[in-house]
Order: sequence, then C-alpha cells, then structure tokens
Amino acid sequence: MKAAPILFFLMMISFVGFAQNDKSKRPSPPDSVNITTQDGVNISIHYSKPSLKGRQLGVDIAPIGKIWRTGANEATTIAFDKDVTIEGKPLSAGKYSLYTIPGQQQTTLIFNKVWDQWGTKYDESQDALRVNVSNATASASQEQFTITAAPSGSIRLAWGEHAIPFQIKATK
Repeated sequence: MKAAPILFFLMMISFVGFAQNDKSKRPSPPDSVNITTQDGVNISIHYSKPSLKGRQLGVDIAPIGKIWRTGANEATTIAFDKDVTIEGKPLSAGKYSLYTIPGQQQTTLIFNKVWDQWGTKYDESQDALRVNVSNATASASQEQFTITAAPSGSIRLAWGEHAIPFQIKATK
C-alpha cells in the first residue's frame, strides 16, 4: 500500500511539469506568422505576445534607446527560405532572432545569427544585419504585441499606439 502514495506523488509531479511546458498558458502566449510573399519568399515568424497591462511603452517596457527582445520569453525568430533584402539591405536565407532598439522617430531592427535562446540573451557580435526604419502610428491601440505580414512582403510590429513597418523582398 505504500506504493500508492508514491505513485500518486509521481503522477502529480508529471502533471505539474506538463502544465509548465504548455506555452499557451503563459502570461505572454506564443504566436506565429507564416506567409509566402508575391515574389516567392517563405517567411516564418515565431514570437510571444506580451501585454501592456497599464505599462507605458518606451518607459516601463521596451525602453527608448535600449535593446529589446521584440516580444517575450524565448527570442523572437524570423526565417527566410531565400536571400532577401530588408528595407533594401541584403540578408542571406536562414533563421535569425529579431531584436529592436526603439527610438522616438526610428527603430533599429536587428537580425541576429543566434536564434535558439532565451530572449534576453543578446550578443551584438552575432548581428547579421541592422536596419533603421521609421516608426508609424497604429490605426488602433493594441493591448498585446502583435506581428503581421502581407503577401507584398510588408511586416508590421504593433503594440499600443505604435507600429514599426518594414519591407522584405526576394534578392534578384
């Protein structure tokens, strides 16, 4: 009869472990975007969606002038199956982590070669590309950070009243 309590205890540990591995239950749940552009580039983006929860962008979260993981939890990843240009600058096909440095008028997009890591582990020496893009205003306020993509190759990062649009094209 001593085996029953031990078996029950082991089952409870496994259920707790499973619940902790269920990423959909996180406060910043995972999301993804997969699209094939009109010029034939397959783009795959995986990220987690933090919420504002009363915090002010640029101050309390994603501070102006400081590196931000561009999402939550694990590093946000973006992958291309072909060589591309991002806002006219070349980037080889592959998978990258996506970081940003928010600014007042512009944001720096950073495509980093190390993608399989927690989002706060950033090594500048592994940057494959940095691109400055102009900030925009979102048409509607977004409580959760969201990434969208269009067949034209237009990608948009949106959160609160802020948006960061950028263009991806196949290298010719």
